[in-house]
This record gives sequence, C-alpha cells and structure tokens, in this order.
Amino acid sequence: MSETAQMLLSVFIIFVSAKAAGAIFARFRQPAVVAEILVGIALGPTLLGIIHGSEFLDLFAELGVVFLLFIVGLECDPTELLRVGRQSAAVAVLGVVAPFALGYFLMAAFGRPVNESLFVGTALTATSVGITARALEELGHLRTTIARVILGAAVFDDVLGILILAVISGVTTEMGVSSVQIVVLTVEAVAFCGLSLLLGRPVVHRLTPYLSRHDENAQESMLFALAVGLCLGFSFLASFMKLAAIIGAFFAGALFAETREAEQLRRHMGPLYGLVVPIFFVMMGTRVQFRGMTTEVLVMGLLITLVAVIGKLVGCGLGALSLGRRGALTVGIGMVPRGEVGLVVASLGLARGIIEQDVYSMVVLMCVVTSVFPPALLRGLLRQRPEEEGPAAEEGSAESEGERRRAGVGEGERD
Repeated sequence: MSETAQMLLSVFIIFVSAKAAGAIFARFRQPAVVAEILVGIALGPTLLGIIHGSEFLDLFAELGVVFLLFIVGLECDPTELLRVGRQSAAVAVLGVVAPFALGYFLMAAFGRPVNESLFVGTALTATSVGITARALEELGHLRTTIARVILGAAVFDDVLGILILAVISGVTTEMGVSSVQIVVLTVEAVAFCGLSLLLGRPVVHRLTPYLSRHDENAQESMLFALAVGLCLGFSFLASFMKLAAIIGAFFAGALFAETREAEQLRRHMGPLYGLVVPIFFVMMGTRVQFRGMTTEVLVMGLLITLVAVIGKLVGCGLGALSLGRRGALTVGIGMVPRGEVGLVVASLGLARGIIEQDVYSMVVLMCVVTSVFPPALLRGLLRQRPEEEGPAAEEGSAESEGERRRAGVGEGERD
C-alpha cells in the first residue's frame, strides 16, 4: 500500500469510527468527546493497534485543536465578559485557583517535578461548559439564574485558563522553571492578549461590514477566508512568541464573537470543525497506554479526578453561596466537566516532553470521568422543569443572549 493510500485509510477509519461512536453516545445523552477518546484508545496501540501516530496525523490533530480553540474563542464575547457580573467572576476565579492549587500540591506531594505539577494544575482549571449547557437545556433550566451564573463564569474561566496556559507553557521546559522567564512570559502573554483585542477588533469591525456589500455567496466565502486566515495568522504569532499556538487561535475567535456575522461564521465553521476536531480527540486517545500501567498510576489518576471534582465544587460553590446551598452545589457540579480543554493542556505537555506518559493517561482518565457523571447529577438536582424567569431574572440581560449562544455550540455541532 502506498504512503498516500495508507494515510487516507487512517483518516477514513478515524473519522467514520469517531462519528459512529459519537452518534451512539448521543443516544445515551453522553458527550461525543468521550466517545472519540475511547475510539482512540481502542484503535491505538493499547488495544487493536490499527492507528499509530505519524507526522501527517499529528499535523491533522494540530489543526483540529487550533480550530477547536477558535470556536471556543468565538463564544467568548469580550463585551459580554465585562457584563456577566461579580458573581460569575467570583465563581470563575475561585473555580480556577482552587483546582490549580490542589492539583499542583497533589503532584508535588508525590514527588513529581515542578513542571509536571504545574501542567496538571493547569489541566484541572479548565471547564467544558458545553456538556453542562446541554444538560441544562434538556432540563429546561437554560434561562434560570443558576444557568446564567454557570455560563457567565465559563466565559471568565476560558480566558483565565488560556492566560494560565500561555504562561505555564512558555516558562516550563524539560530543564526547569526560571523565575525571570515567569515574569517575562507573563508580560508577553498579557501583552499578546491585550494587543490582539485592542488592535484586532477595529480591523475586524471595519472589514466585516465591507463584506455585506457583496452578494451572499461571495460574502460567505470572504467571511470564511478572513476567519481562517486570522486564526492561522494569530496561531503563528503566538507560536513565534513561544506561547502555545492555540492561544492565538482562541483570541482570533474572540475578535469575531461580538460581530453581527458571528452566528453566520459559527455555521460555516461547523463542517470544518466536524472534520478535524474529532480526529484530534481520537489521536489523543491513541496516546493513552494502559499496558504496563501500575496500580500506583491508576490510584494517582483517581486521586487527580477526586481533586478535580473537589476543586470545582469548593471553589465554584463558594463563589455561588448567595444562591443557597443547593444552588451553590448545582453551580459547582455544572463547572466540573473538563472535557476537551483539559485534554488540550495534557497533549501540549506531552508533546513538549514536560509530562510523562503515565501522567498524560491520568489526566485523560480525569477528563473522561468528569465529563460523564455531572449531567446525571444535574438531572437529580434539577428534577422539576422551571417556569422561564420573568423581569426578576433579567438583571444582566445584555449577556444572557450571548450565554444562550454559547450553550448552543460545541456539543450541538459535535453531535
């Protein structure tokens, strides 16, 4: 078989298997990302040995994660970020600080290197709110105060997590962590994020109205080309500055989030997203190696999962205490799923040689477990379908529309 034929066969097997497994999981109301990871584990060296890493597949997976973070950024309207309120900000900040600290100190207590401990802590800060949003929508709670707090906090959570990842990925190497590098990379990361929004927003806001002068087909084509071009360009700039390429992709997406063309762009990015992103998650699954995994590694994986759950329950719950104990517990559980974001962090650490294979497998286990059980717990806590909240619920109504948009993407497109 020629090399081209072999590459095409690999992509065919990965894509068809991922879509079929995702459809099956959707029938049981489980996230497609879990199905794709399990497909990767099954097809990879651990079980069937059909799919192995290659330069071509790794490039495909890299494109997948770049466009994944572009879509995440497309749901983080910078204007809405300033409007979601103090409560959502408190939930996000405490929900980032608590799991990061717990993850870091857990790994350090077991004698793991500082670099690995930092990356595990970073992986625990993430929240895949699309999983929670889908459960809230199915239960009819998407327009409640609790849902608004969760979805609003997720916006802050994404941005804070990206900033932490930018700094940690930049200052950690196989040789160690430099305190001088921490300061330099922190300044660079903040400067990159700030300048991306400060300089990029006027450009996008000037160009998108220009597109409306053309006919519909030309407008759609030019909008797609502009979005993909900025996504790849910003990814290059971030990588050139020794930040993760996905940082640039995230902020490229954020530039379009508050434009009138944002919804149109989401639709047009859907097919590209549906092609390359599942391949990324399958390839992440192929990197999990259970052969030779010791009892110690399994125990550590379960401990990381426990710390991941406790960190969000305590941190986010404390930030939402004004909603009452039950409301705070609901918010905490709603912020537990790590899903794809935790995997992105782990894969970056593994690719750079900063975390070991066993630690990567621990984080994957954590991501799978935290993505599966929260929706079931939410169904138990929110049994009754509420009436839509009226005027009393309209505080911060300017951000509610964006939050509902956020809930509708990600999981819906992936299914």
